[in-house]
Amino acid sequence: MKESTTKEKVLKKVRDALVNSMPPPFDSVDMDSQVLKSVDAGFREEAFVEAFNKAGGKFYFSPDARELAFGIRALAAQEGIKKVYCREAFLVDLLAELGIEHENDPTKVYECDASVTSCEALVVSHGSIVVSSAQECGRKGLVAAPLHVVVATSMQIVDDISGAFDLITRKYGRDLPSMVSFISGPSRTADIEKTLVRGMHGPGELYLFMLDMADGDNS
Repeated sequence: MKESTTKEKVLKKVRDALVNSMPPPFDSVDMDSQVLKSVDAGFREEAFVEAFNKAGGKFYFSPDARELAFGIRALAAQEGIKKVYCREAFLVDLLAELGIEHENDPTKVYECDASVTSCEALVVSHGSIVVSSAQECGRKGLVAAPLHVVVATSMQIVDDISGAFDLITRKYGRDLPSMVSFISGPSRTADIEKTLVRGMHGPGELYLFMLDMADGDNS
């Protein structure tokens, strides 16, 4: 008989575990209740901003589209942004009004100073921005530029990861995106000599402009 390879042995153990699942080892452990405490609806925005800033992101609140435009114009001047990558109609029109040069060709995203995109959701528990491959900006628009500007609305805030996936499932139904990613602050790593370095695997700066939509569309 041919001797099983290590891979086959591991897969056999996995199959056996799936067929003959073991009960929880401790009866007193609650495996069903929510791990993270829900945030009161009235304090969701504050809780998200606190977690987002703690992760290294930079937050701006915009009560309406006019203030949003003012904030992006000020950021562009502050960071010396001359050209941005953007493909979403509302944001492209906004950039055009501001006189900021924009590019929608994915092959030229590396020539841009920043990318401006929307997102799928904002997760309070981690201060994370949820993005997906189904967005018009594509995957490159989320990671290629050195600075990432996200425009979201207060209606996209959810308590936790489960709530984010519920939101995405309701939006796309059975045609789910091939990639869903959670951005928790700017890209950073300490793999190189244990020194924290930003921008190694994505944007080194992350800005979030939240447009207030609590009372309807203010644009």
